[in-house]
Amino acid sequence: MTSKVSSTTEQADGADGALVGGQRKPAGTKDVRRLDRVIIRFAGDSGDGMQLTGDRFTSETASFGNDLSTLPNFPAEIRAPAGTLPGVSSFQLHFADHDILTPGDAPDVLVAMNPAALKANVGDLPRGAEIIVNTDEFTRRAMQKVGYAVSPLEDGSLDGYQIHPVPLTTLTVEALKEFALSRKEAERSKNMFALGLLSWMYHRPTEGTERFLRTKFAKKPDIAAANIAAFRAGWNFGETTEDFAVSYEVAPAATAFPTGTYRNISGNLALSYGLVAASRQAELPLYLGSYPITPASDILHELSKHKNFGVRTFQAEDEIAGIGAALGAAFGGSLAVTTTSGPGVALKSETIGLAVSLELPLLIVDIQRGGPSTGLPTKTEQADLLQAMYGRNGEAPVPVIAPRTPADCFQAALEAARIALVYRTPVFLLSDGYLANGSEPWRIPELEELPDLRVEFAQGPNHTLDDGTQAFWPYKRDPQTLARPWAVPGTPGLEHRIGGIEKQDGTGNISYDPANHDFMVRTRQAKIDNIAVADLEVDDPGNTARTLVLGWGSTYGPITAAVRRLRTAGEHIAQAHLRHLNPFPKNLGTVLAAYDKVVIPEMNLGQLATLIRAKYLVDADSYNQVNGMPFKAEQLATALKEAIDD
Repeated sequence: MTSKVSSTTEQADGADGALVGGQRKPAGTKDVRRLDRVIIRFAGDSGDGMQLTGDRFTSETASFGNDLSTLPNFPAEIRAPAGTLPGVSSFQLHFADHDILTPGDAPDVLVAMNPAALKANVGDLPRGAEIIVNTDEFTRRAMQKVGYAVSPLEDGSLDGYQIHPVPLTTLTVEALKEFALSRKEAERSKNMFALGLLSWMYHRPTEGTERFLRTKFAKKPDIAAANIAAFRAGWNFGETTEDFAVSYEVAPAATAFPTGTYRNISGNLALSYGLVAASRQAELPLYLGSYPITPASDILHELSKHKNFGVRTFQAEDEIAGIGAALGAAFGGSLAVTTTSGPGVALKSETIGLAVSLELPLLIVDIQRGGPSTGLPTKTEQADLLQAMYGRNGEAPVPVIAPRTPADCFQAALEAARIALVYRTPVFLLSDGYLANGSEPWRIPELEELPDLRVEFAQGPNHTLDDGTQAFWPYKRDPQTLARPWAVPGTPGLEHRIGGIEKQDGTGNISYDPANHDFMVRTRQAKIDNIAVADLEVDDPGNTARTLVLGWGSTYGPITAAVRRLRTAGEHIAQAHLRHLNPFPKNLGTVLAAYDKVVIPEMNLGQLATLIRAKYLVDADSYNQVNGMPFKAEQLATALKEAIDD
């Protein structure tokens, strides 16, 4: 953790010198260049440890005080065939001395651990980018696997780039020859050698990584020592070799961020912490009923660590059992959550409808991925919006909210819990794979900044019958919120029927009366329509724009970066971003009517645009992408410029 407003000690840690035992010896003279930002991508086989390498570089970058944004990208297969294009795993990190919003459009540096990693990623590089290549892996067989007839290191195809051929595997094995490891075991540490090299190249702190390795391999001290030795060898290689004549400095972020304690956090981790915070603020136990599914499983893993905060996790045998258990926990008085992705939502739909009928608080966390069916399990998409809105039988309205950044997943979880508890309703929280796995600095909030989410359970009778006796009516509503009372089972005098068949207004008795059903359907809809949500904020400097770009969810970063580029170029464009997708903010219609053109970028085929056109009769322009990757800022800037000029 670090405060963005005080990073001088970490900056001093970036001094030159050989790395020995955690201490640096004085170094010779090498050129040191200052940069304002850098985009690095680590790429290799899924077994090469690229995610760990990227995560460690990110953690040290966060501790140094840079602003950052990451994009992990990995295969769907648990272990794809080694050396093949489908098996390539990568981790992209964008860090800067100023506020940034995306993982970056094009890497400045690519670390390619094998030919497949090079071929899969070289097309994303701008000319002049640096490529660090593990030459040991460029064997004839490895190159043939990905269609290289001749080595790209020799055929001139990479002449436009700065190539650094490094025998990473050989150097790692040589550095670990004093350890009693087989060659195969020693080779596994080549990612730490690469991490050490990049840590030297960009003056990253090192103590945190060494501490991490000692902790991770605490039960295997020889493995810990070997990984640390490989890490130091990579750092020293950068310092001593003539192949790297330049290192780079990216100063801590100087932007005026709010004062506080910051840490690097992923979307799924932030969401998990938000759920724990919500349960504490509500003074309710947190119950998670879940079935593992990519990319939502990390939430189950994280919440299982927090029994000391009253968290109970249940890994069910399937998606249906997971939400059924969660709904039962809601009936019993817990803050209940179920986590999944799109295929799991399909299986949970009947129980979500039951929760609508029972009018119980339940959070359905959908970490969206590419579909349909199994689709693209490890890739991102925003294509579950209409499923969340309408994917149930009958009229079953459910509030829908969406976080905009990885850190914002914390606040989105609190907001979803607020709506569920106040209005006694299931709530959809739509994150996605990009937010779930990506990370950025997060300011840890002070306790007094968190909302009060405490609720009052029903304690006794709430209705006087015609004969003067007192009774408990489970569907007698609060006149302001239209929420029904929450009666914990076992409370004397509060016995009531529960089930999926339509209830009679007030009494909760089974009712087949047509007029009653019409009334209950309209009442449940009115409850959702009247949920209090904040007005939509519009960013329109000078109120001079005629074009509005409207987004939701994880498109916030690319849209905002694109808008900044256009304004820097002198264009006038307004921006607004929706958190609440059902109900929409009350002022949304007024906002839309104020602009001549509305552009809605989405990672689907236009689902929000469909809702906007239907509800507000606005002929919104839909800009869509469904390739499993987030938008690039330059891509959106080009599309928005065309919209402005049209």
